Amino acid sequence: MKKHGILNRDLAGIFAKLGHTDQITISDCGLPIPDGVTCIDLSYILGKPSFDEILAIVLDDLVVEKAYVAAEMKTANAKMHYVVNKSIEQISEVSHEEFKAMTRQSKVIIRTGEASPYANIILQAGVIF
Repeated sequence: MKKHGILNRDLAGIFAKLGHTDQITISDCGLPIPDGVTCIDLSYILGKPSFDEILAIVLDDLVVEKAYVAAEMKTANAKMHYVVNKSIEQISEVSHEEFKAMTRQSKVIIRTGEASPYANIILQAGVIF
């Protein structure tokens, strides 16, 4: 049994298979999941687990070189915008419509119970060297 890091066997397996520039998405409970993209639904009640809780855990386990968020997050969800900018150096903002289209390329979408607007992020895997 694993002692540290992500214990969820599905997430741990997907993370182990990621290569440089592969992308994953962490979403709120309302983001549409594109057909054909694996979704691991961690939500158990409205608001739990939270977006920022899952983001912190994933960032502790995964090398991230870049992230993408919807530009609308800045004004519609200042709290999450602050959390994201505090946690990740290189962030690109795209329209929410473009963001949703980009999720089609994600290796996995991790659905949280987050119930605040635009609490979604695409993380691009980096390398450890």
